[in-house]
Amino acid sequence: MMPAPSLQDAIDRAGSPMALLWKPGVAPWAVPVVEPEFGGWAQEQAAWRSTVALFDLSFHMFDTFFEGSDVTRLLSEVSANNYDSFAIGQAKQFVPVAFDGNIITDGILLRTGQEAYTLTGVPAAQNWVKYHATNGGYDVQFTTDPDSSVRRDADPRLFRFQVQGPRAMDVVERALGRTLPETKFFHSVVLELDGVPVRALRHGMAGQAGYEFIGDFAHYVHVREALLNAGAASAIAPVGGLAYFTNGVESGWIPTPTPAVYTDPRLEEYRRSLPALSYEGMKPLSGSFYSDDITDYYISPWELGYGRSVSFAHDFIGRDALLAARDDVRRTKVTLEFDADDVRRTIGDEIGYLNSYGRFRIEHGGELAGMTFWTSHIDPVGTVLALSLVDHAAAAPGTAVEVVWGEHPGSGTATDANLGFPRIRATVQTSPYDDYARTAYRADALA
Repeated sequence: MMPAPSLQDAIDRAGSPMALLWKPGVAPWAVPVVEPEFGGWAQEQAAWRSTVALFDLSFHMFDTFFEGSDVTRLLSEVSANNYDSFAIGQAKQFVPVAFDGNIITDGILLRTGQEAYTLTGVPAAQNWVKYHATNGGYDVQFTTDPDSSVRRDADPRLFRFQVQGPRAMDVVERALGRTLPETKFFHSVVLELDGVPVRALRHGMAGQAGYEFIGDFAHYVHVREALLNAGAASAIAPVGGLAYFTNGVESGWIPTPTPAVYTDPRLEEYRRSLPALSYEGMKPLSGSFYSDDITDYYISPWELGYGRSVSFAHDFIGRDALLAARDDVRRTKVTLEFDADDVRRTIGDEIGYLNSYGRFRIEHGGELAGMTFWTSHIDPVGTVLALSLVDHAAAAPGTAVEVVWGEHPGSGTATDANLGFPRIRATVQTSPYDDYARTAYRADALA
């Protein structure tokens, strides 16, 4: 039997990484299993801002469970995080970088024991760690539980629910029947919720106050009902897949960085270890910003705002390049607030639901100034927001820019060709856009 084609095979067959990944007009990925809407996507968006929302994260993420006597050494050698200050029960934004110092993609790394961690998110960062665990001679074992679009014949291993919003703490304490012990941001405690053991992690996707509850999926229905019952007096709203995939725009988290793995000769064997039908081989690129060079889509952790998670007190892959890049950061993460009249003129009088991970071209003074990464209609705001990276010259709040709204056809057409696409005026705002997420969300976070 012939071996399945690898990512490198797919690149070679397509002719280039961009020929493989550029897919104009591609629809965004949908959350598996969870209903698209419960009370309506706009109402659900409003809930995490004004009352309280219940997010179900049980089905759309990969989990890889790592353990062994070398697990901390492995993780420290393949990522920029600080492991000297990593307590059991603590989570960190995982920051693995390639040899060039650009991010592989992030994830949430939770330390569950002295020699045990769980890495959660899209699979690219997990693939990176597993490759080095397998090929680096480490005493490390791992198992992966994929998302429910891949694992269709069994339940997930874990449930995950987030309770977020201004009334979240009231709901959490009613559900637990007690006052929560003091817990710092991204730290957790293990306790009982209606008789079921759960891990309560102080964390949330929308940048609002709240907790994430994690436990054995066998208790999924019981815990979900307990949280909904506890939240009834606070007008809790379960969030469907549509609204869920807009919740990070205001909190400032860029979810889809292009893994920096496609061209470096030092990573050829890594590419050959990945299937063609992997995240890295199938995660599409689209929008009005096009380049034949995929490295133009790579992102530095500095641009993502992950500097607080980076430690140079140890050696790791990409350390020197990441250190050198610290003094040469040219882009800043911002939120673009689209002009509502231009949105109606370009998209339609009734915007309705809109969500895109397209890389739309941002211009300032007629010149390229950056690109969008996550563009969504946020109904409580009354217009479209786009989480973006822009050059420093265009990054000051209040700066007027334009977003080129269209789909570049790809190779064979000049990057800056005038394709007649409409321009949508936008104003640069801070990131995170949400005031709570910007000023209080991580107020007591540790490195």
